[in-house]
Amino acid sequence: MTVTVRSATPADAALIHQFILDLADYEKLLDTVRATEADTAAALFGPEARVFADIAELDGQPVGFALWFYNYSTFVGRHGIYLEDLFVRPSARGAGAGKALLAGLAKRCVDEDLGRLEWSVLDWNAPSIAFYDGLGAASMDEWIIRRLTGENIRKLAGLF
Repeated sequence: MTVTVRSATPADAALIHQFILDLADYEKLLDTVRATEADTAAALFGPEARVFADIAELDGQPVGFALWFYNYSTFVGRHGIYLEDLFVRPSARGAGAGKALLAGLAKRCVDEDLGRLEWSVLDWNAPSIAFYDGLGAASMDEWIIRRLTGENIRKLAGLF
């Protein structure tokens, strides 16, 4: 079995959107997905695209994806990559697709002199945590993610 990774193209929009739905289902968050296939296509391939995706293929068949964007660290003084989503279909897990997707992003970091590669993982997702630990990824336990959404964003922006 051969795993390859390629950059996503506009023809992959429906596939990527399905991967997003599959990931949300796995994470028990399917009811929170609001993004449509059109939203996904616009975000990745529209004129103001700010996110990117890579597709993992196993023997030529798509089995997973990584969706990412550039961030910046003021302390490091360099851009980095934030991995928003990583998903491999359950039937393809263990074949190296997830590792290949992460290795591709790591290579991009090296090639572009980026300072870090970061992502989040749900605290209950023991298989993923073990996988990331095996790659040498450090847990940032001292950091707590904070988020504003919906009405709270509008309140802070002074719209309410």
